[in-house]
Amino acid sequence: MAGTADDGPLGSPRPSSRQGNGRRNSEGVPRRILHARPPYQSLPLSSPRDNRRVCTQDETRRHRTPMKFTLGARLTAEFIGTAFLVAAVVGSGVMGEKLAGGNVAIALLANTIATGAALIALISMFGSVSGAHFNPVVSLADAISGDLSWPDARAYVAVQVVGGIAGAAFAHLMFGLPVVSLARHARGGPALALSEFIATFGLLSVIWGCSRFRPAMVPVAVGSYITAAYWFTASTSFANPAVTIARSLSNTFAGIRPVDVPLFLGAQIAGGLAATWVFRRLRRVAEIQREL
Repeated sequence: MAGTADDGPLGSPRPSSRQGNGRRNSEGVPRRILHARPPYQSLPLSSPRDNRRVCTQDETRRHRTPMKFTLGARLTAEFIGTAFLVAAVVGSGVMGEKLAGGNVAIALLANTIATGAALIALISMFGSVSGAHFNPVVSLADAISGDLSWPDARAYVAVQVVGGIAGAAFAHLMFGLPVVSLARHARGGPALALSEFIATFGLLSVIWGCSRFRPAMVPVAVGSYITAAYWFTASTSFANPAVTIARSLSNTFAGIRPVDVPLFLGAQIAGGLAATWVFRRLRRVAEIQREL
């Protein structure tokens, strides 16, 4: 590398009368060289722990990035989820009744545990895909709140009803029963209608409350609530129009006479709308207080 005009051969300094930065000490070494930084400095390297921390943060960001699914994918999830839910309800009812030896309480307990466990698993599985409604009342509430478009809500309801019927049919086939058989289990009267109103109001309240404030708890909360509602409501907590329609086509332990279905549907829709109204009011009050 060529030296500057002040340098001699091989970079040896020439005598100069200029002062300042070119002044030398008693050994003839320019002071700017004495005070210069070392020519090679090690760059600060991050420790393996820091690298792991960065990787973990990046992975967390990727994990938290919401995935957008097409309407077809969401409808598929709703169909499969509702079908499995009804299959769990109907199938566990058939199995429980067979094994209980005439003890209705044991059969209902088996039906309860299977339904609650299935809800936890299905909501955990499909929650990030379609919202895991599996229930026309939930889709209706979502549309009212603006989280789901009305055309999508209508599509959700349609596949939920069809999926529920398919789930009942598959449960029958698994136990060697007729694919479709109209239920004869009477479930009428104002007491059962009130039970369905309360059961659905409570279900929507659990969903509204947890989804807004503790979303990770939704699967367990919904499964736990339905498990409890099986026993504290006189109707055993259908709380779902799609499941109700499907169970009317199953002459098994879980069935309901088709003639009793309209009463249940009306009570379920009313309970869901009431819960939606209450929680929308609560949210509006909270927003007003926040602005103040």
